[in-house]
Amino acid sequence: MSFLSTIATSLKEHEADAALISFLPDIRWACGFTGSNGLLFVKQSTDGEGLEAHFITDGRYTVQAREEVAEATVHVPGYQLFPYLVKEGFFADVESVLFQADHVSVAQRDTWAGQTEGVAWIGAQEVLTRAVAQKTEQEIERIRAAQLITEEVFSFLLQRIKPGVTEREVAAQIMYQHINRGADKLSFDPIVAAGPRGALPHARPTDRPIAPGELVVIDMGCFLNGYASDMTRTIAVGEPGEEARKVYDTVCRAQEAAIDAARAGISSDTLDAVARDVIEEAGYGDYFSHGLGHGVGLQVHEWPRLSYHVSYPLPASAAVTIEPGIYLPDRFGVRIEDIVVLRNRGCVNLTTAPKNLIVIDA
Repeated sequence: MSFLSTIATSLKEHEADAALISFLPDIRWACGFTGSNGLLFVKQSTDGEGLEAHFITDGRYTVQAREEVAEATVHVPGYQLFPYLVKEGFFADVESVLFQADHVSVAQRDTWAGQTEGVAWIGAQEVLTRAVAQKTEQEIERIRAAQLITEEVFSFLLQRIKPGVTEREVAAQIMYQHINRGADKLSFDPIVAAGPRGALPHARPTDRPIAPGELVVIDMGCFLNGYASDMTRTIAVGEPGEEARKVYDTVCRAQEAAIDAARAGISSDTLDAVARDVIEEAGYGDYFSHGLGHGVGLQVHEWPRLSYHVSYPLPASAAVTIEPGIYLPDRFGVRIEDIVVLRNRGCVNLTTAPKNLIVIDA
């Protein structure tokens, strides 16, 4: 379905004449542009039949924009993109413009309004969010391909991690090995957290050496052809002990229960509760401190959220993470994360890396 259909619906809902899309991931989703500077302006066509789209960028992207952009007329005026729209009369017959309030500062909105006297600027959130969340089969395959690179890196790490290796050294390998395998870039700074630092869900790698008997939480991902991967695995370097195994088993069962329950239409908080209930029944409910997951696509964190804090039906064809965790302060943490695609009768797991507790010889 054309992005113009989605924008047409938003224009009707908010009683606006035109829309200005400024959030670059949404611009890429809508018309294909992958550069760092651009605006997408949509208004009623001059013949009154449907909508017309205009993409505006600067001279660095003259060739790139004309190669990439679809379903929009390309304009390359220089660096003054919005003033170009004003100067060329794009607002002459427009009374109101819909803009992405969740991605535009008050100062930016005021600047636009100051240059378009008589035009009402209507802020709305999630203008394209729900449409972007519903992935095409091509998008799903791109996420799968990015996830495969991350899985290959995980397999590589299993041959290199041993006592005495530092968290930072593992993180450096994560970065290098992703790029060496063709990734565009990492989708976030990798998390490598050993022993008691594993109880910090977003720990940053340090120069602390990994010690025998410790669990190591590894959370990593990359972008490939614009789409993100995201995977967490927890491994043991030497025998971790009975309680660590119990916690790992609990997190694994919680994740498997959530994956079994995941489907289009289930409420976000209901799916979160499936995993949370397993963890609470095992006595660790106070130590699962974050939501179950999030959407993945052109951003590594996008809508929808899978959390007990929000309640809405999850859309078909959304790619989401399922990542429960247990974090015991000053002791250790466990998190396991896969990406799944929601279907009407279940989900498809894009992650194939093993989830049994891997114990590396110490």
